[in-house]
Amino acid sequence: MPNETFVKPMNQSGEKFSRQSRLLTAEDYRRVFSKPIKSSDGFFTVLAVKKHHEQARLGLAISKKNTRLAVDRNRLKRLIRESFRKNQSHLDGLDLVVMARQQTSQQENHKLFRSLQRHWIKLQKSCN
Repeated sequence: MPNETFVKPMNQSGEKFSRQSRLLTAEDYRRVFSKPIKSSDGFFTVLAVKKHHEQARLGLAISKKNTRLAVDRNRLKRLIRESFRKNQSHLDGLDLVVMARQQTSQQENHKLFRSLQRHWIKLQKSCN
């Protein structure tokens, strides 16, 4: 048997990115884009709206215009979802949409995670 290694999934803390954790309809996105609380930096723009549900929900708007290659868009989406999963319990009551800026896909994962962490903290404080 060749060298087999077991790779643990990224999500080890038990949080899930279930259907209830996602913005699903155009109306959900429209509500967030209409009157958001905004947080921006060089990597991401995150829009948030306070809602009346208990669970935080995430929507992604990663455009081909800013991130040309599908592999880069998919990597960013995985990173954003993972960061959201780890911080979801602190974001209760928010609908969020994350948009990536142009040079974001060339950045290292740890820089992107730190950026998202700052956004989650800022938006959680602003919406309370």
